[in-house]
Amino acid sequence: MMIHDITAKVGPHKKRKRVGRGEASGHGGTSTRGHKGAKSRAGWVSRPSYAGGATPFARRFPKRGFSNAGFRTEYWVTNVRDLEKNFDAGATVDIDALVKLGLVPNSKLPLKVLGAGDIKKKLHVVAAAFSGTAKTKIEAAGGSCKNPPEKNAEKKQG
Repeated sequence: MMIHDITAKVGPHKKRKRVGRGEASGHGGTSTRGHKGAKSRAGWVSRPSYAGGATPFARRFPKRGFSNAGFRTEYWVTNVRDLEKNFDAGATVDIDALVKLGLVPNSKLPLKVLGAGDIKKKLHVVAAAFSGTAKTKIEAAGGSCKNPPEKNAEKKQG
């Protein structure tokens, strides 16, 4: 007898276990939950980190050191060579223009311009941060470097 012969007679799906429906169900009495204790009652949930009363994993090891990683400012970065290649002379370059061209994924993070490459075009660049070399290269080409206005500037004044 092959498996396809069995499923043809019995059907492809196993019947659902109907627990808590009395003795005649074949799962009567304790409804497959065993005897007593929190696990036999409704509403019991095990925390994933619970170790059965043992010292939790996170408390088995001493704390060491400190990290400033949570205070770091994240930027989208671009280089002056990318500005030279993708923009015409006299253009205003900001995060929205770079998003349109696909040079940065979105405008959720601030923009930082780095100094790799050369620039000959006069561009007006608006970014949250500039490296020293990027700023000197842009200004040497006759362009300007500005920081965008703060989003919460009106709240700070009032």
